[in-house]
Amino acid sequence: MTSTEARPAGTLPAARRVNPALLAAAGSFCIALSSVFIKVSGTSGSTSAFWRCLMSLPVLLALVWWERRRGTARRRVLLPLLAGIGLGVDFVLWGDAIGLVGAGVATVILSVQVVIVPAVAFFVHGERPSKRFVVAVPVLLGGIVLAGGLAGTPAFGPDPVLGAVLALGAGVGYAAYLLLIRHSTGSGAREHTLSLATVSAGAVAVAIGVPTDRLDLTPGWSALGWLLALALVGQVVGWMLISTALPRMSSSTGATLMLLQPVAAILLGIVLLGERPSALQLAGCLVVLGSVAFVGKSRR
Repeated sequence: MTSTEARPAGTLPAARRVNPALLAAAGSFCIALSSVFIKVSGTSGSTSAFWRCLMSLPVLLALVWWERRRGTARRRVLLPLLAGIGLGVDFVLWGDAIGLVGAGVATVILSVQVVIVPAVAFFVHGERPSKRFVVAVPVLLGGIVLAGGLAGTPAFGPDPVLGAVLALGAGVGYAAYLLLIRHSTGSGAREHTLSLATVSAGAVAVAIGVPTDRLDLTPGWSALGWLLALALVGQVVGWMLISTALPRMSSSTGATLMLLQPVAAILLGIVLLGERPSALQLAGCLVVLGSVAFVGKSRR
């Protein structure tokens, strides 16, 4: 995931003395490790989504308890649960895409949520997109075609085309999550909102995984160890580091540093997982990242 909307904030007071750029870079690296943990675990998207939600809940509930001690902000219930549906779709589809097209490419394609959000805002709320957005969309789509091997070009992975389609679907799900969570998170209720969204996302993993027989409740101790690392390092720690850093940086700096996540995912996939994307796939990834950065500068 490449955005930090509605992620726990204010939970790392000691980290406030550290350079925020270093915190954001460390957080992006932790989140980039998520794709590695999912692939090494050998589990399906439904299984990894279910267990990452279940294992992160105790930490999130502890943060909710601490949050309630600090104030009595208004806490919504329905919108966070609805937002969690989009988050669950993102978790499940992205988890399956990683095994089909590779951890790095799947994460890069997921970045299209940066473009999907303003597009939906235009059709739903009538918010006019920027000129940068209009220019970047066709270029971005061309990059996705190359990155996913959608044009019949050489591509890494057992089924790169299906993997690219699933990663696109994950981006749509995450964009829906961002749009709904933006209206459901108030000051002093961020951990509460994220906890409800996590519960809902876990329920989506069950709803998708049971009928398709893709949910494994006993994946084995080795897989559970990797999924625990996914929940704690890739989810909780990464989000806490980034949410502590972003308020202390300009929007443009924060958006640029967030691009470290898909870049790190590509490098980690090559170094740790032995993934070998084709030259055209890597070129497509660069086009996608460049388009996302170009659009991001217009959304300061």
